[in-house]
Amino acid sequence: MVGEDGEQLGIISGRDAYRIAVEKNLDLVEIAPTAKPPVCKLMDFGKYKYEQAKKDKEARKKHKVIEIKEVKLRPNIEDHDLDTKAKNAQRFLADGDKVKVTIMFRGREITHPELGRALCIRLAQIVKDISHVEREPKVEGRNMIMILTPNKRD
Repeated sequence: MVGEDGEQLGIISGRDAYRIAVEKNLDLVEIAPTAKPPVCKLMDFGKYKYEQAKKDKEARKKHKVIEIKEVKLRPNIEDHDLDTKAKNAQRFLADGDKVKVTIMFRGREITHPELGRALCIRLAQIVKDISHVEREPKVEGRNMIMILTPNKRD
């Protein structure tokens, strides 16, 4: 058994350990059930849970969640419109988010997937200094999808 401030109290029967916990108005918590004999500790379990929740919340605060932002294009997009979409993609990548580039084909446009692939490569070239291609352009149904990820910042 381990005391509330971490000192070893030695091997004590379960009944005696529970009696000591009740006298000190603390909880008896089993911390190593597989050990021979099992190890228990005297502690205020409510306070322990509160401290753990506080640590978890602090850890989540420091963790950056990476989102996937989407930029949708058509195969016959004009140059100025492509520049605008590229600026949006650059902004998303600068914020640390991944960018999913989707080229939507309508009607018979799907018979020319090479146009979509060329457009994906062109967009990747525009943002190549701040990103790299995680997933190459691939046709899925009536769309072509490519995923860009931001370069690692040190």
